[in-house]
Amino acid sequence: MKRFRYYILPAPLRLFVRRLYYLPFDTYEYMLGKRPDGVPPRGKIFIGYGDYVKQGEKFLGYFKELCGLQPNHAVLDVGCGIGRMAVPLTRFLNEKGTYDGFDIVKSGIDWCNKNISPKHPNFRFQYTGLYNQLYNTSDKVDASNFVFPYDDAKFDFVLLTSSFTHLMPAEIENYINEIGRAMKPGATCLMSFFIINCVSEDLMIKKPTQMNFPINKGLYRLQSAPVDTANVAYDEEWLLEKLENAGLKMESIQYGQWCGREPYFDYPDLLFCSKI
Repeated sequence: MKRFRYYILPAPLRLFVRRLYYLPFDTYEYMLGKRPDGVPPRGKIFIGYGDYVKQGEKFLGYFKELCGLQPNHAVLDVGCGIGRMAVPLTRFLNEKGTYDGFDIVKSGIDWCNKNISPKHPNFRFQYTGLYNQLYNTSDKVDASNFVFPYDDAKFDFVLLTSSFTHLMPAEIENYINEIGRAMKPGATCLMSFFIINCVSEDLMIKKPTQMNFPINKGLYRLQSAPVDTANVAYDEEWLLEKLENAGLKMESIQYGQWCGREPYFDYPDLLFCSKI
């Protein structure tokens, strides 16, 4: 119930309420020097689940073990937020490696440019003013027509953690095409989703959780009526078709716990693909 009340708030007010809620924790950590270096205040962390540091380190392991990430690779982080994946990558990529990240929340990009880029000049962050009902209602630019500001075949590895769970179908299709365009032949990509298939659909009926996605739109489902992009789940066959159309080969799907699945790999579903 608390989550749904939060969604009803206008996007700028959500960020303010989060800052206010965590102010005592952030003040305490600041005064006692308990916040680790390179970690933003809790009130500024606006996306993602779990511990900021632990989640970043865990996903770095996925990037290396499941996607073949190397220290000299060129990396693109689509929806980079406030650097949760960038921070551990600063300790992994070498001077020949590069990182580019973009996001629609300016406060996150500003924090990254102030706290990460000065120490790691091969890490670049860019604000893209795209409309999203959950995160950015100030800008009206349509993400379904957005062209990534990068050359063709530039990246060895592309990651999207908690980006496709907040986009509409036309935006998803455009982003997948842009990812395919920006990837080098043989490059790899990790994407997180909430994927609807016969198993997850059955589990949502038998084991209701807060991620039941009650609003059925056919190819996709919504968790919230007031905020359509609060969380979005997608039909698996539709996703695989869009990947194939973009020249991306699905290598594996590691299904997650979000729908009550046992056993599970992580909380969301993680899809690994490569550029043909």
